[in-house]
Amino acid sequence: MFNERERPLLPAQFALRVAVLSGLALVMFSIIFFRLWYLQVLSGDKYLAQAQNNQVRDITVRAPRGEILDRDGKVLVDNRTSLALQLLPTELPNKRKKLQQEIERLGQVIGMSPDKINEQIRKQTKELPANPVTLKQDVNYDLVYYLRENQEQYPGVAVQRVYVRNYPAGNLAAQIYGYVREVTGPQLKEARYQGLEPGDQVGQSGVENTYDNVLRGTNGMSKVQVDAAGNPTGRVISETQPQPGDNLVLSIDRPVQQAGEAAIGSFSTPGAFVVMNAHNGEVLGLGSSPTFDPSIFAKPVIPTSVYTALTDVDNGAPLSDRAIQGLYPTGSTFKPITAIAALESGVLTPSTTIVDGGSFSLGPGTPPLQNAGGAAYGALQLPQALQVSSDVFFYNVGAMLFRDGGDAQQKWAYDLGIGHPTGIDLPGEVAGLLPTPGWRNQLFKDGDTDRPWTMGDNVNLAVGQGDLQADPLQMAVAYAAIANGGDVVRPHVGMEAQDPNGSVVQEIDPAPQRHLDIDPSYRSAILEGLHAAAQEPSGTSYDVFADFPVPMAGKTGTAERPPTGDQSWYVSLAPYPNPKIVVATTIEQGGFGVESAAPAAKQILEAYYNAHPEQAKAAGGKAPNLDPIETGVIGGYD
Repeated sequence: MFNERERPLLPAQFALRVAVLSGLALVMFSIIFFRLWYLQVLSGDKYLAQAQNNQVRDITVRAPRGEILDRDGKVLVDNRTSLALQLLPTELPNKRKKLQQEIERLGQVIGMSPDKINEQIRKQTKELPANPVTLKQDVNYDLVYYLRENQEQYPGVAVQRVYVRNYPAGNLAAQIYGYVREVTGPQLKEARYQGLEPGDQVGQSGVENTYDNVLRGTNGMSKVQVDAAGNPTGRVISETQPQPGDNLVLSIDRPVQQAGEAAIGSFSTPGAFVVMNAHNGEVLGLGSSPTFDPSIFAKPVIPTSVYTALTDVDNGAPLSDRAIQGLYPTGSTFKPITAIAALESGVLTPSTTIVDGGSFSLGPGTPPLQNAGGAAYGALQLPQALQVSSDVFFYNVGAMLFRDGGDAQQKWAYDLGIGHPTGIDLPGEVAGLLPTPGWRNQLFKDGDTDRPWTMGDNVNLAVGQGDLQADPLQMAVAYAAIANGGDVVRPHVGMEAQDPNGSVVQEIDPAPQRHLDIDPSYRSAILEGLHAAAQEPSGTSYDVFADFPVPMAGKTGTAERPPTGDQSWYVSLAPYPNPKIVVATTIEQGGFGVESAAPAAKQILEAYYNAHPEQAKAAGGKAPNLDPIETGVIGGYD
């Protein structure tokens, strides 16, 4: 009656299947039982704590950065509080439609298009998705009250009180102290930023960057109770106060800095200046023109057009600091460096006489090289050659060094600080270029130039021309070493760190980089020539410094810089014969050194001695008490 497929299961087969299924069910229930036992008994305390923590929100309280002060303790940079309108990505609506509706409502209230708001969300959360998005700073209280009264319509929108950098001195010394911005994703991976969180502010340039560990404080933390919707109930469970950063005292002398910026800023072309203590490397003033307004970087968002203008070469690239990044031939300001090399290598003595007939020949078929203006100065010794800035004299010295077969010219220039960073405590310093036989010969070997090193290269370098590229700080360091007897100082703008109560916690006084054995008689001969160049008739800058009430020394420089106009230079030392400060100024397309750079240097020296009359008196002079001079064309060459 039944076929094989319809035959009922035998009792034994049915019992086996029931046993297997029962076993499987027992195993499953055992797993569930042990899992529940694990969660409730073994891990109960852990999950209870997590559940309780869901009722608490940690709110970071940002610490204010330390102040930046000048050498007299006057504030250059401090902080102010600002009300910042922020979006908290983790608390915004999850559904796209609701999010966009909220953004549209918010845009109407704050006068910002939804597209702009979305753009800022994308930009500011690109690297840090949970990072608060700051839309506006310094919002008014009417907006704050409105958002608080209608908070349910604006979940994830908050107004936070934040510290932002404030600049009581305006643009003064902007390139020195730089600016602060939010720490980036790549920076968070660096050891120096260990422990920081998204949203923390760090120095991105200038001393704000170099001394970030000094200026940056320690954030505080508030634990506040929140309701089921995540809104604060007003109860603060615990609070750790933020610790402000230490203050940084700079070596900057405010009157000197102001005079320097005014002097170079009076020209229509870019320029730079450095004023430095010739014995310990303290920078009294340093600046570049054009400059920028640092308060731009205190804003949460910088328009692309603004940042482009700050870096645009055609606009003068205001963010570039030409004092430590300018790449210029130095012209005749290089002659004292050539003199040291020749004297110390034995190819020249202070009394060696070279006849300047008005021209110098490199050989048959080569046009003769001449002095500026076609002048001929006759028989000269080193001090007189520096006084009148005889190119022909130094062409001969360059040739003598070449025939000597060594590299004394490059060795001494390098040791004095040319062709490599000086080590100043400012980021972004460039090395420049000190041309050497090995450098050019390698270029020739690689097919990157049409000739190897020749006597003409040595001759050009002797007067600061050719491939040489240096900046005002390097020249200031080199002149300081000659002036102080051989110490190659390490320039620095940081002087000391103070805690918020004003107690000194760190002194910044780096030792010299090295000491060079400079024969005192050689030093005297060079300083004699530079003093005569500035304050004796026929000196190249006599028309500018003849009546300066403090004895000083200085050298003009006029460097060819095709395809642009001549680079104007002046490097001065004061007082003479025992200089304490060095001033280096340069003006792009400024013409002869006596026309632009020398008057700018005089304006700075006047400010220094007016601010420090005791220094003028100690030098046997008196404070100038003059109004800043008008820059313009003054007679003379070089």
